[in-house]
Amino acid sequence: MINADMRLIVEAAKLTFVATVRPDGSPSLSPKGSARVYDDEHIAFMNIASPGTIANLTADPRLEMNAVDFLRRRGYRFTGTATIHGRGTSIHQWLHSWLLDLNGPDYPAHEAVLVRIDHVQPITSPAYTFGGADEGALVAEWSDKYRVVHHEMENM
Repeated sequence: MINADMRLIVEAAKLTFVATVRPDGSPSLSPKGSARVYDDEHIAFMNIASPGTIANLTADPRLEMNAVDFLRRRGYRFTGTATIHGRGTSIHQWLHSWLLDLNGPDYPAHEAVLVRIDHVQPITSPAYTFGGADEGALVAEWSDKYRVVHHEMENM
């Protein structure tokens, strides 16, 4: 179900947004910088600082994850069911090892969340649908836009 393009988008996105449901039925949206494709049917992320997400998933394991490559202006909406894996489990060890390599030895890593993907939908910018955009041109355009914004913020 998770193909090579989906893997590329999850990796390129750097930030995946996870939607869960609070006990009162209201939505909760939380960014995750640790999302990784585990295998062809699962995506995992770490609870680094998201006790609300873990509480919501404990009560209702259904979720949706959106991974969008902001330069390509496209991504995927993954719908699935989560299981929570504590320290010492193979899922936790796999994801924690990656986080430590990326961020250093003191990086927090509480529970790992493994999401069985049940449904995938593409997300694309209207620039493709209505503007006939070319992906390469969009990457160049948005790279320039973010570079300008970043430069302006550095000079504030």
